[in-house]
Amino acid sequence: MRAILPALTAVFVLAACAVPNPDTEDQPPLGDFKLDLNVAVTDKASKMGVSRSASAEDWEKVLEAAIDKRFRRYEGEKLYHISYSLDGYILATKGGRLALAPRSAMSATVHIWDSATKTRLEERSKQILVLEQLDGETFIGSGFFNSTEQQMQNLAAQFAKAVERWLVANGDLFGQDVDAKAKEASAKDDLAALAEKAKADAAADPDAAAPTVVDPSAN
Repeated sequence: MRAILPALTAVFVLAACAVPNPDTEDQPPLGDFKLDLNVAVTDKASKMGVSRSASAEDWEKVLEAAIDKRFRRYEGEKLYHISYSLDGYILATKGGRLALAPRSAMSATVHIWDSATKTRLEERSKQILVLEQLDGETFIGSGFFNSTEQQMQNLAAQFAKAVERWLVANGDLFGQDVDAKAKEASAKDDLAALAEKAKADAAADPDAAAPTVVDPSAN
C-alpha cells in the first residue's frame, strides 16, 4: 500500500483526457460470473495531501453501491465475491490555483473469491488506481464545483468500471474466452498506473535508482 500513496499525490494535479461515463457503457460478457458478497474494507485508508475528509463508513457505502450497480446485472451460474481494501484517496479541495486543475483520485486493492470453496484467487489480486472522470466541471478541478459525496460517487463509478475491465481481461476464471483487446486494455491500465507511480517515486527521491516498469501483458 505504501508504494502507491506517492502516486496518488502525483495524480492530484495530473491533466488527462476525458474518459467515458462507466454508467452508460455496454455490458461486456463475463462468463459464469454472478456476484455473491461485495465487501469493502475502508478503515485503513490514508488521506493524502491536501484533501477533503470522508469517513470510512461513507466510503464503504459509496464503493459497495457502485460495485453492486455494475456487477449485480451479471446472471452467471457460479457465485463469486469481490473484496477490496481502500488504500488511499484524495478528494480535491477548493484551494490552489485553477491552472493546477486538482483532481480527485483513489487506490484500492481488489481480491476475487470463489464462494463455493471460500478460497481467494491469490494470483488474480490487483491494485487499482483511478482518477475522477473529467467533464466541464472537473476539468478545472472538482473541488470548486462538486460536493464531497459527488466526488466519491465519481471515483467509485470509475473504480467499479476498472474492476469490471480487469475481470473481463481475466475471463478464463469464469469460463470465458479472453478477448485480446480486453487484455490489451487492462495491460495499458497497468502501465499507466505504473508510469505515474514511477514519476512520483522519482520526484520523491531523485537519487534513487530508476524503477523498472514491467509490461503486465507479458505474464
